[in-house]
Amino acid sequence: MRFSPSLQKQWIKEHTMPVFIGGAELNVAKALAAWNTPVKYCTAVPDNYLSKEIMESLQEDGIDAASILLSGERIGTYTLPMGADLKNAGVIYDRAYSSFSFLKKGMIDWEKVLEGYDWFHFTAISPALNTNIVEVCEEALQFATKKGMTISVDLNYRAKLWQYGKKPVEVMPSLVKYCHVIMGNVWSAHQLLGTALDPTLNDPCEKDFYIAQSEKVSKEIMATYPICTTVANTYRFSEGEAVRYYATLTNSQSHEVCKEHFCENVIDKVGSGDCFMAGLIYGTLQSDFTFEQVINFAASAAFGKLQEVGDYTKQSVELIKSRY
Repeated sequence: MRFSPSLQKQWIKEHTMPVFIGGAELNVAKALAAWNTPVKYCTAVPDNYLSKEIMESLQEDGIDAASILLSGERIGTYTLPMGADLKNAGVIYDRAYSSFSFLKKGMIDWEKVLEGYDWFHFTAISPALNTNIVEVCEEALQFATKKGMTISVDLNYRAKLWQYGKKPVEVMPSLVKYCHVIMGNVWSAHQLLGTALDPTLNDPCEKDFYIAQSEKVSKEIMATYPICTTVANTYRFSEGEAVRYYATLTNSQSHEVCKEHFCENVIDKVGSGDCFMAGLIYGTLQSDFTFEQVINFAASAAFGKLQEVGDYTKQSVELIKSRY
């Protein structure tokens, strides 16, 4: 659950604070379900009325929530002022002792959970919690691999979550080796996988340079992890209140750059990357989408999410397509 207070003590004076149900993997599931893609979501929540209302809401949105494990005593939360970025210093995580953080190998029947599905998605936020979750992630990945599923990962780096004595580069490579589709950017790939990072990238650079670097890093990832066939890189630059957004998609034959998007202001930055990932999965699953259409759909979806309040998108497929 995300708490989003209006600062300058307004949340205290008004005795209210918006609450959003989300999370990286759930935001992806919400978008896919809205785009009529069969999807199942697996997590752990306590056995109480709040959890049951959340699960009922997911079912109403077209998400199969039957595999959610009822265990533990609390739902993880974080606090982020409205409109701020998750990379913002103001984010406050409260995920210790959550039901999800107490998951261990063997608690989830992955054979049953994955039955009937052909794509498995997870993010780097999950293994950032503790070593037990790393083991649970690898257990799931092994079952997904055995079933011949396509596996994707979002390399979203949250420095404040990696607090259990392991650096991301000590953990993520052992999980990413199972992945066919990898999404992130040149900076998160460096933090999580140890890929090369040109030092000049820390300074403002020309777009052509960023695009060239994404191709270079993508090819390094595919060479290091031979099972990986596709790498996506996103670029979102703030210019005061305005945002400039574009992305690239790379495989062994092609390096595509999407149409660039620009807006004067942003409503809510949370979930934009998740919406991109959902768009990437959706586009890849469409037999009539070209490689170029896949990256344009994913980028348009992510850009559109910047104009929506909440963690997940409510955009239609038609609206997303209309931007490119």
